[in-house]
Order: sequence, then structure tokens, then C-alpha cells
Amino acid sequence: MELKGKKVLVVGLGKSGLAAALFLRRRGAQVTVSDMRSAAALAKEIPALLEHGISVESGGHGLLTFRRQDLIVVSPGVPMDTPELVQVKAFGLPVIGELELAAQFLKGSILAITGSNGKTTTTALIGEILVGAGIETQVGGNIGVPVVDLIEKSSDTSWSVLEVSSFQLESTVLFHPRIAVILNITPDHLDRHGSFESYALAKERIFTAQTASDTLVLNADNKRTAEAASRSAAQVYWFSLEHEVTQGAWVRKDEIVFRAGSNAIEPIISLKDIPLKGSHNVENVLASVCAARLAGASAVAIAKAVAGFHAVEHRLEYVATINGVEYYNDSKATNVDAAAKAIAAFPECIHLILGGKDKNSNYADLDDLLRKRVKAVYTIGSAAEKIESQIRGIVPIVSCETLDKAVAAARKASRPGDVVLLSPACSSFDQFENYEHRGRVFKQLVTDLPTDLRDAPGRG
Repeated sequence: MELKGKKVLVVGLGKSGLAAALFLRRRGAQVTVSDMRSAAALAKEIPALLEHGISVESGGHGLLTFRRQDLIVVSPGVPMDTPELVQVKAFGLPVIGELELAAQFLKGSILAITGSNGKTTTTALIGEILVGAGIETQVGGNIGVPVVDLIEKSSDTSWSVLEVSSFQLESTVLFHPRIAVILNITPDHLDRHGSFESYALAKERIFTAQTASDTLVLNADNKRTAEAASRSAAQVYWFSLEHEVTQGAWVRKDEIVFRAGSNAIEPIISLKDIPLKGSHNVENVLASVCAARLAGASAVAIAKAVAGFHAVEHRLEYVATINGVEYYNDSKATNVDAAAKAIAAFPECIHLILGGKDKNSNYADLDDLLRKRVKAVYTIGSAAEKIESQIRGIVPIVSCETLDKAVAAARKASRPGDVVLLSPACSSFDQFENYEHRGRVFKQLVTDLPTDLRDAPGRG
């Protein structure tokens, strides 16, 4: 893609939008940024952009601004059905996302991971496995580092391990992972995609450009994910908690094993040596074993990295034990299925904090788990009323409105041996900047709880 002298508009000034704008400018493009937020809200970003000769349109999108471009690059947070984007696409103007832009300049091989849940844990784990195996590797994408920021350090022999979301994938065309992984597909982001099927098809764009020389790793236990195999041109490998697979990784008795094609079965790691809580994390390890083995990591390197791996921040993250009560931060559980997996990881002793911004979810899907494992639910955020209406009568509910009130109420009600779990099943954007912000606030609230009996944070 030739960028020098081209007029390029970046829509949305989040982390990836800012990175894309600066990258495009370094490549010689005439760059404009358009964002719905006010100039005051963009006070931190605008000076850096102007310093690099990038024009900024704030407080809304102007159709003329969109039409006067050679290329439009869309940030993941901007819906593709934004009216201005729809109109310029009708005129034939190319519209791509930051992921599509970056992938055309990345050197080496791409290993991309998507799924409704488990992306961050799996991406981080695969990255650690490959680095531990001595393979030149960098990690980024939806996990925190914009993909365009990986371009400079990529090489012909390196692997770029990328967490990719449905928001990033829906605008891809030529994005071409050498290894693609779909962990699972369950309802999420229905407020953005409109239907479960549209959301699922956005996820499947991870393998659209793959060929027979590439590999697609799929969850054999997730029906919608497994169905993708029939639409892929790539070689399909599987992972499964429940049964043996033709090629891939599965659980045999009390260990994870791997087989490539007709090769012999390789023992990889005992289940007791996996430090992560919950069966869903065993699935994440299975996917990581499969992908990392295909990328060239040895069984020994995989086992060592898995055994030394700990939960990523905001994903079933142990915070502290106070007066015999354990506190866990699962702020990254932004959908119902993720919350269900977190609840299932604990016994019948949970004080559960639910709520935030609704994503057109059905919270009644949690009913069975709530009955069996949850002592009380503490609701917060704009989705609280909907959550309460859908789970009423299943478990005691405490309406708290805000996170600080929920933590205080859960502390008062909990007893030694109980667990206070923040696993909201909602996005965070009604009261927080993002799920990381929500998780940090939760951890600080726990840290500030008065007590004279405290275990040191960082256990587990």
C-alpha cells in the first residue's frame, strides 16, 4: 500500500486510532483525524497530532471531510454503519480498519486469536510460550499494543501474536494470519452487531484470507465455532476438553496431549500443573498448546511456560483475602458467558457483583449457576434494572448503583470462606473509561477496606 502523498482520514481517536494516525504521517500521508468527542475531551491527544502536522476534526463528523480522502481508516470503537462511512463506501472510497492497515506492513508471520472469551489469557500465554521457546515474538492488538506499533520491530522471521476482536475483524479484507485461533463464539456485542449470526460471521473473518498452507485452530466443543471448519480453506486443528480429536490438543485422563496429523501422541502437561482457575482456562491452555506447537515451540517449552503462567490482570485476578474472605477481580468478564465461566470456577460461596452497560444480553442464562453457587448478587450501573428483572427470585439481590457501594455491601454480608467476585457480565462504559479502569477501582476499593486480618495480595 503506497501512502506517501495520499489523503487519509482516521475516524476515532482511541489508542489504535492515535497510533494509526502517527504511523500514516510517518509514511508520508496527509492525515486528518475525525472524532465525535469535543476538543476539550481530546485535550491530551490534539497537541501531539498538531505537532506532527495532522489535522483534527472534533465534536462530530463532517461528510465533506470524509469525501475529500483517498483512504479512510476506522478505529475499532467506531461502528461500520456510521452514516458518513456508509455514504462514502457507496461512492467507492476504500474504508479499512487499523488491523487491516497494519497487517499489510507487518513482516514475518501472524498468529491471531479471537473468541468471545479467553482471548487475552490465550494471547498472553502463547506469547510467553513462544518467547520461552526462543522464537522471535511480539504481542499486541486488542490486548493493549496497537498492531501498527508492532510494524517497526517485526522481521521476516518474527511472529506477531495478536488478540483480535469482532470490531477489528469486521473491517478486514486481506488480513492473513498464518495461524488463526477461534476460542469460542457465544452471544456478545449484540448491541453493535445486531444479531448473534452477524457477530459470529465477524469473528469468522479471521480466516477469510487464509489458504491451504495456513492453519485454523477451532474449539471442537463449541457448536458455532466448530461449524466454521466447513467454511475454511485452511488446515483445521482442534482442541477439546471432552474428547479426542483427529489432530490438535485434548485432555486424556489427567493430562493435555497433542497430535499433528498421523504423528504419535505427545504428552504436554499434567492438569495439576496448570496454575489457572476454572475449566475455561484449561480450554485456553489447550488452544495455546495447539497454536504454539504449530508455531514451532517444543512440548518442553510449552509445559514450562504454562506451569509458570499466572492470570492476566482483570481476569479472575486474585486481589486479597480480608477477614477470611477472598476478593477476585474479573472486570474483563464483559458478557454473560464470561461471567458464567468465572462463577463456575468457585464453590457455593460467592457474593457476585453484576452490572454496567448492557450489550443486549440475557442475564437469565445465569440462573442455574446463581442458584447453585451464589449467595447474593449486588447490581451496579445502567443495566441493573434489567438484570434484577431477569434474575429476580433466583437469588437475593442488593441494588447498589455504584461499585464502591457494592464492595461495601458484599464485605458486610460475607463470612470467612466466602468469595467476593466482580464479574460484571456487562461493558464498563456507563461509569468507567474501560474494563481496566473498573478493575483498578475495584482493587483499590478492596485494598482500602478496613481490616486487621489480611493476606498479602499476589497469592494464587
